[in-house]
Amino acid sequence: MFKRSLPLLLVLALVISAFVGCSKTPYELASGQGKTEKLALRQDEKTEQVLVWNLGADVKTIDPQLNSAANGGYIINNTFEGLMRESEGGNVEPAMAESYKISEDGLTYTFKLRDAKWSDGKPVTAHDFVYSWKRALNPKLDPEPSEYAFQLFYVKGGQEYFKGTGSIDDVAVVAKDDKTLEVTLVAPTPYFLYLTSFYTFMPVRKDIVEQDPLGWAIRPDLVVCNGPFKVAEYRSGDKFVLVKNENYWNEGNVKLDRIEVTLIVNESTVLAAYQSDKLDVIDRMPIREIPKLQAEDATFQILPQLGVYYYIFQVNKKPVNDVRVRRALTLAIDRNAIVTTITKASQVPATGYVPYGLKDADGNEFRKVAGDYGIDPHAAKVEDAKKLLAEAGYPDGKGFPEIEIIYNTMESHRAIAEAIQEMWKQNLGIGSKLINQEWAIFQDTRGQGNFTVARGGWAADYYDPMTFLDLWTSYSGNNDAQWDNKEFDRLIEKSKLKEGKGRYDLLYEAEKLVMEDSIVMPIYYYTAPIMVKEKVKNWEKSGLGHWFFGKTYIED
Repeated sequence: MFKRSLPLLLVLALVISAFVGCSKTPYELASGQGKTEKLALRQDEKTEQVLVWNLGADVKTIDPQLNSAANGGYIINNTFEGLMRESEGGNVEPAMAESYKISEDGLTYTFKLRDAKWSDGKPVTAHDFVYSWKRALNPKLDPEPSEYAFQLFYVKGGQEYFKGTGSIDDVAVVAKDDKTLEVTLVAPTPYFLYLTSFYTFMPVRKDIVEQDPLGWAIRPDLVVCNGPFKVAEYRSGDKFVLVKNENYWNEGNVKLDRIEVTLIVNESTVLAAYQSDKLDVIDRMPIREIPKLQAEDATFQILPQLGVYYYIFQVNKKPVNDVRVRRALTLAIDRNAIVTTITKASQVPATGYVPYGLKDADGNEFRKVAGDYGIDPHAAKVEDAKKLLAEAGYPDGKGFPEIEIIYNTMESHRAIAEAIQEMWKQNLGIGSKLINQEWAIFQDTRGQGNFTVARGGWAADYYDPMTFLDLWTSYSGNNDAQWDNKEFDRLIEKSKLKEGKGRYDLLYEAEKLVMEDSIVMPIYYYTAPIMVKEKVKNWEKSGLGHWFFGKTYIED
């Protein structure tokens, strides 16, 4: 949500009581070597508007079509801009598009682009959008296909091109002229405008990308941006410097001259830097300090965020290739203990994959209608778990091999992993080994399926259950479980052709398959603890978790 305005997620607020996920969530952040002494010093704050913001782990990429992580998405959201932009109240408003029209059948969108420029002064055109969207769909994109290509399958011909059964020329996104973009969809999609605000749909420039396909976005000497800020400096593992883009179409409302983006991972270091006025905005702090901060620091807030924290099983790896084992592991943990004694930020124990805060066609809370799938949010179901494990051939855990739990470096991830390790040992008699990895390595390990059990998290990209469910299609680049269920694919694809109650009936069936097959072990629904100095005004962090500083200013 945006600061002091949370109207769209009132239902979520009632459930969560206060707070917080590309996409891979803000808690998908990982380790790095940022240190307090590396913080860039502000320069003459009397004449310059400078914000110092800690991003956390270094990014894997800030290429809009290649990024799938929250931290990279935060940078992209401030340096690039799509046809639409998320606005206050969880809506979207025209951004690069000055206006748009939707055909009566809901299939054709015609966007009229405003007079906007890239940071080098060249015009942003409809051809840039055509190039970028088709680039995201390219099945041979270097170094690997976009993990978010499936988000463009709503465009007619998109899925066929990606799967190799169609031509790039059949992808129905067309530049009618420099300022007119026409898009034809496979079926009416009520959240399509939200999708056009997402980073995968943001434009990039062909002539720039082709000069350095892998590194262009982090090269200040090469990158061009169309958002409120542009990349002026990048030091791997140390910092970004973003400066005001004087060619941004709305630059008159951009008040900050510069954003110093630090890459500090250690939560204690982050909090110490914030408390000594070396940082202005943070969204990570030691979990042990949260109760004290909540009681004593007026700048500490817990915001709602539409997302879910879970463990994921690689369903082809023994012993979790047996659904009875996955189900036993899922039932054997105490979610309430985790959120009350470890995370302590008003998180809600998760009993299903889709979080609270989304309603179906009848106005009912999706989570409540879908049910809890036999998961007790308040305690472990030890006897049920032991029975399933025995049925799988491991009575009282006998003969069960030690399994590895991988997670990326962060205090809360480690603490949760240690708690689950102990719960499995006490309740099932099985052993596990904890392995933490640096963020970039962790993303690759999980994406390649080289794990048995891994930490996961997902924050909504738009306000619809589909943003969680289509993750698990067999062709999704984010399907780290390596799960291939043709019935699930059929339900998702069929739901995209339906509207109203019929569509939601299919989505309920789809989540049921995910949960009955236990490909994930939901743990809790996110909230977002943040701290922002009082002098920082008009900042935005949406219910989807996105930071935006395009209207922010400093008031000393």
